Amino acid sequence: MRYFIHIGYHGLRYGGWQKQPGVANVQGVIETALTQILKTPTFINGCGRTDAQVHASQFFFHMDVEKEWDFDLQFRLNKLLPHSIAVFDIFPVDDQRHARFDAVMRSYDYFIHTYKNPFLHGLSSFYLLKDLDLDKMKQAAALLPQYKDYRAFCTSPDKYEHTICNVMSARLMADENADRIRFQISSNRFLGKMIRIIMGQLLKIGRGVVSLDEFEHHLISRETPELITPAHPQGLYLSRVVYPYLNIPPRTAFSAILQNQDDTLWKTI
Repeated sequence: MRYFIHIGYHGLRYGGWQKQPGVANVQGVIETALTQILKTPTFINGCGRTDAQVHASQFFFHMDVEKEWDFDLQFRLNKLLPHSIAVFDIFPVDDQRHARFDAVMRSYDYFIHTYKNPFLHGLSSFYLLKDLDLDKMKQAAALLPQYKDYRAFCTSPDKYEHTICNVMSARLMADENADRIRFQISSNRFLGKMIRIIMGQLLKIGRGVVSLDEFEHHLISRETPELITPAHPQGLYLSRVVYPYLNIPPRTAFSAILQNQDDTLWKTI
């Protein structure tokens, strides 16, 4: 029997989702908890990977079990797992359904604050920058859905069969004081560090270091910029994963301080 599990996690103390030896990771922590509760080795498949210190306010994984449990698994998992990982839903699915390969859209949010705020530490990326040109940053973000090949904005493009990404939307928002910024992007897939690289380029555009023409040139030519400066990982959230048969609204447990449920804080620039 196959089950989908809907979770969220605060990734600051993890080396990413994927299980790897000698590094704290979300997948390994969950597998250890499931194995302890179900009393049999349990392995899981996630909907994707996240970098070290990156968060997920919505994430799915699937697991196969031979025998159904007769207790409240969600309750026991939440009791055993650390506070940085929360289980929201558990539901059975057809055996052919796959948490990673069936996803048709993934959305990410990237949060920035430009003033020192200890209560946003680890939840949003701090950049002590003044007078960013948000209008030009917005124009650059609006260019993204017009292009399909993101080879220029990837750390290791040659490891992929192709670098085509169907970016469906990309937008930049800010609060009333323009000192908290939110970048939101949705695509069928993303390349390694792609969003953090794009965010790094947007910040350079806001500072006047990179022009809009230069930014678009890389999208057109697929040539990697001479200097790639990925934005900090702490402000990045995997915030939504959509399947043809499953579209659950994300919980705000991990990003409530950043993202009001009704989005009243954020205004389109």
